[in-house]
Amino acid sequence: MGVAEQIEYTTFESGEHLAGVLALCEAEGWESFPGNPELSDRALRAPGVTTVVAVGAGAVVGFAQMQSDGVVQAHLSVLAVDQRFRRRGIGRRLVEETAQRSGARRVDLISTAGAEGFYESFSHKRRSGFRIYPCGARGAD
Repeated sequence: MGVAEQIEYTTFESGEHLAGVLALCEAEGWESFPGNPELSDRALRAPGVTTVVAVGAGAVVGFAQMQSDGVVQAHLSVLAVDQRFRRRGIGRRLVEETAQRSGARRVDLISTAGAEGFYESFSHKRRSGFRIYPCGARGAD
C-alpha cells in the first residue's frame, strides 16, 4: 500500500488537529496562524470555511483551508504538506477534497513562487492577482 493510501482525509477538529496545523505553518515560516492559535482555530472553523486535514502516521501531515459560497466559487487560502510527505498526491487530494466538500465548482488562489507547476497540473485558467491589505496592516504571510 502506498503512502497516499495510508492517509486519512478528514474535517478539521480543534482538539485533534490544531497543534499539527500550527506546526506545519511554523515549518513553512508562516507567522499568522502560529502567532495566534485561538484566532487561527476560529478562522479554520469559520462559517463558509472548509478545512480538511491529511492525517498519517498518527500526525497531521497536510491541510487545506478554503472559503466558498457553497455553490460556484471558492478561494484556496492555505495548502501545506509536510516536506517529508510531498510529491505523493497528498496536496492534490487535499485540494480536491476541500473543493468537493465546500461545493465549489471553481477555485481561485494565489501561489508562492515555485508552486506554479503543482497548480498548473489541475485544469485551470491563469489570471493575475493581488494580496491586498485594506487596513494597512501588512502581515508576514
